[in-house]
Amino acid sequence: MQGIIIRTLIYMLGLFLASRLIPGVWIEGIGSFLLAGFLLGLVNAFVRPIMFVLTLPLTIVTLGLFIFVLNAAMFGLVAALLDNFQVAGFWSALFGAIVVSITSTVAAWTIGPEGKYELFVVRRQ
Repeated sequence: MQGIIIRTLIYMLGLFLASRLIPGVWIEGIGSFLLAGFLLGLVNAFVRPIMFVLTLPLTIVTLGLFIFVLNAAMFGLVAALLDNFQVAGFWSALFGAIVVSITSTVAAWTIGPEGKYELFVVRRQ
């Protein structure tokens, strides 16, 4: 349960950064950030893997670049589900998804799969 809350907060941070950095991404209200972060986590956990398998041939042909399009589609899907979350178009969704991906990747470096802060110390002897 703690992992879900931590991941939702990470997605909220990524959505906040995307709304501030990308001109076509607009989110209003803290409740919308919270719900959008939760929905983005659900969409990435359940819908994205199915879509990934269905579009695998296209991903292979494009040498993996179609994954960016898939991420933008998931970002746009969450925006379509919420009234206070708007995305101006494909490029805004693409760059917004990239900002959220970078944010979650940086957070994943320090937060483990259970949602706990992890720090590894390597000692040389």
